[in-house]
Amino acid sequence: MTLKQRKVPMRKDVLTNEMAPKRLLVRIVKNKEGQVSLDPTGKKPGRGAYVGLNAAAVKQAQQKHSLDKILETKLSDDFYQELYDYVEHQQARFDLFGELGKKH
Repeated sequence: MTLKQRKVPMRKDVLTNEMAPKRLLVRIVKNKEGQVSLDPTGKKPGRGAYVGLNAAAVKQAQQKHSLDKILETKLSDDFYQELYDYVEHQQARFDLFGELGKKH
């Protein structure tokens, strides 16, 4: 008896336009009130955009205000810094734990 392969949900990284497994991306959500926040659970209501665990891409997005255009709102430098710190932390965790860090 063979184990059935589970389908890996894929999402597009809005900064690089590359497809990646959802768990390797960070969801950013804009709610009805226009507030933008990180969504580590992926369950907050609102318009979502996914960003990969690439700190350099986040820094570049901050300089070009790429996410402002994608989410159609003005984002603060504090938000970009929060995103950068989160992405850097998640990348470090992934580098440390690799596939072991994934949820089953």
